[in-house]
Amino acid sequence: MASRGWTREELIVAFNLYCKIPFGRIHIRNPAVIELARAIGRTPSAVSWKLANFARLDPALRKRNIAGATHGARAEVEIWNEFSDNWERLAFESERLLAQVGGHSSGLVEAPEFPEGTTRAAIVRARVNQGFFRAAILACYGARCCITGLRIRQLLTASHIVPWAVDVKNRTNPANGLCLNAFHDRAFDCGLLTITPDFKVMVSPVVRKHTRDLATQDFLLRFADASISLPRHFLPDASFLRYHNEKIFLRS
Repeated sequence: MASRGWTREELIVAFNLYCKIPFGRIHIRNPAVIELARAIGRTPSAVSWKLANFARLDPALRKRNIAGATHGARAEVEIWNEFSDNWERLAFESERLLAQVGGHSSGLVEAPEFPEGTTRAAIVRARVNQGFFRAAILACYGARCCITGLRIRQLLTASHIVPWAVDVKNRTNPANGLCLNAFHDRAFDCGLLTITPDFKVMVSPVVRKHTRDLATQDFLLRFADASISLPRHFLPDASFLRYHNEKIFLRS
């Protein structure tokens, strides 16, 4: 009997899962793999192999010489490119498809109240995409702050490198994110620190005016010039880091 080909919808939800689980957990015993396989009528083996096919396209894994599958289908490349061209649209579409088939998703959240002038669709899309982005970033970084190593999930934030309002297409792109604790997320947003394209922490001269403050030394200055812990996949994009360095980081 000929094997059943993968539909575009199945590939999209498979890529959604690829974004949400660490590379080392792509295997047939992973509950998330089993759940998705059941939802789309595939075997866990077929789903895990498809995730490995996506892994072969991941620049972060190729840079580390960590191989997924050695061969794959053209359709996988097309799905990868679809997401890369517009993460905002594809993230939401993948979450919607997951909800339809009954698989694991970030949830199509219903908002009981809506700010004046804002549509229900816009709020739902924003919440769903924020859930996708957080899940992807925590998976990439192993639920660990890339500066301090903090592992308390309640204190971790999926931080945007290029702000949410600036680049719509890359709002949910994992390469536009860092896993930071709440304190360093705020410092990053304010430009009190940045991450250089070679993945080192740079602390603003504004902070250095407070060198006598022991708290400033403990929370900020001690990390100056330190290398961040890199994600297993979806490395921070150098162009996004340069944007933050040039447009947000406070140099005086």
